[in-house]
Amino acid sequence: MNSPLHPRKILVDTDPGGDDIFALLWLQSLAKQGLAEIVAITTVDGNVRAKYTFNAASKILSVCGFPEVEIGRGVPFHEQEVEDAAYIHGADGMGNLSPTLPEPIQQFETARYADEILIEKLNESPGEITLVTLAPLTNLAAAERKQPGILKQAKEIVMMAGAFNCPGNVTPHAEFNIAYNSEAANVVFNSRQDLIVLPMDVTMQLIFTELMALDVYQTQPENPIAKFIFSLTQFMKKTAMAYKETQGQKGFIVHDAVTLAYLFYPETLLLRRAQVSVETQGKYTRGKTLLDNRHLPKNQPNAFVALQVDAVNLLAVLAEDLKRLLS
Repeated sequence: MNSPLHPRKILVDTDPGGDDIFALLWLQSLAKQGLAEIVAITTVDGNVRAKYTFNAASKILSVCGFPEVEIGRGVPFHEQEVEDAAYIHGADGMGNLSPTLPEPIQQFETARYADEILIEKLNESPGEITLVTLAPLTNLAAAERKQPGILKQAKEIVMMAGAFNCPGNVTPHAEFNIAYNSEAANVVFNSRQDLIVLPMDVTMQLIFTELMALDVYQTQPENPIAKFIFSLTQFMKKTAMAYKETQGQKGFIVHDAVTLAYLFYPETLLLRRAQVSVETQGKYTRGKTLLDNRHLPKNQPNAFVALQVDAVNLLAVLAEDLKRLLS
């Protein structure tokens, strides 16, 4: 049950990133409505380097009124299998808009490492915390390696990850969050049997347009968050259009927002039980997520995978909740 009396406890692992930022904004709106409790935010190398993802998360939480939420720095990882995505999200991961926001309150150099925070929080509240992953799975895998079985202490793990019946976005077969550290992804996919996997098959339909951003902005045009939302959408639109991601629509894909839709607006998604594997060896297919569709007995299903989405209504509720963040 999720209500102002029973908010859902959520810990987000993220690598901001324009779409990560929209997910964090949405979560903070839900927290202000009393529907979510933000336990912590852990950041990681991914869309941009770890220091930039940490700073972005700190700025977004501070400007929205959650400066007290602890932010973890990413577990060091120097063997990424694909390049970062600064060419999509800007050098700072924020569409090069970080100078428009106040300086971060929390400091990367003195922050605790993400795996330490994950282990501590899950041990303190076993079966109570939902882990939401928007990034390469380096931090979760590090926690699992340090304390085997720790990920089973989460109430659930909800991840934006993978590509099954559609092309990848960093190779012909692989989605970024898996491909960046496929060995870590393999550890997490083998950690429990009830992962919630929200892949590109559904997220590619989630195009947040400049008209949606304008509608949000016009509710509170003097609000700095409203200005930031509109400017970030403008930046992300340009890169999305340049890389032909949006079928010509003037907007960008809010991949990571799908995780909040699953948790708070589940009617927008249709999932199926599945046995998912991660390719860690292939020369051309490393990072691919594999869904076994053969009509053979499967004794190790490990996930529920979303393959259909009501994109119109998902984007509509996202826009309305962003307006509530501004009020």
